[in-house]
Amino acid sequence: MIAVIIGCEVAFWVLLLAGLVARYPLRLRRAGAALLMAVPLADVVLLVVSVIDLRGGGEAGIAHGLAAVYLGVSIAFGHQMIHWADRHFAHRFAGGPAPVRPPRAGRSHAAHERRQWLRHLLAYLIAAAVLAVFTALVGDLDRTRPLWSVMAPWTVALVADFLISFSYTISPRRVRGEA
Repeated sequence: MIAVIIGCEVAFWVLLLAGLVARYPLRLRRAGAALLMAVPLADVVLLVVSVIDLRGGGEAGIAHGLAAVYLGVSIAFGHQMIHWADRHFAHRFAGGPAPVRPPRAGRSHAAHERRQWLRHLLAYLIAAAVLAVFTALVGDLDRTRPLWSVMAPWTVALVADFLISFSYTISPRRVRGEA
């Protein structure tokens, strides 16, 4: 199962890179668009393989939990990552405008950090929903307990991210040169 997760992660980046190379340096806009639209197929493959494995009597373990984490992160952050890569490729290979960096200080930085935390929360909730579906598919809570082991460390990370992200609301980073 770990190999499938790694394979899907590799497929995500290979399809993304192939789509951007086709779109910009090779100027094959339709092929590039098709490859970029295929990027989410890596998520679908991972979900299907996980469901087939669990329904076929496979041992529900941490690998399935990691698959849920991967799906949550990919769904919550995938579009943002693709957009980031597209802006950089457009700038480098098609004369597009320079990518805009996220704000580094002030209230706009605090707002950006809060939005990123909300995206992190969305990834967490999606992963929990996927785990709930996996648990329902197996139908035995004792057998699926190992699936949920990924959520404890992630909960700690989510809380830490919340504290850091929202601390900028209370005490924003100062703009250089500001007293």
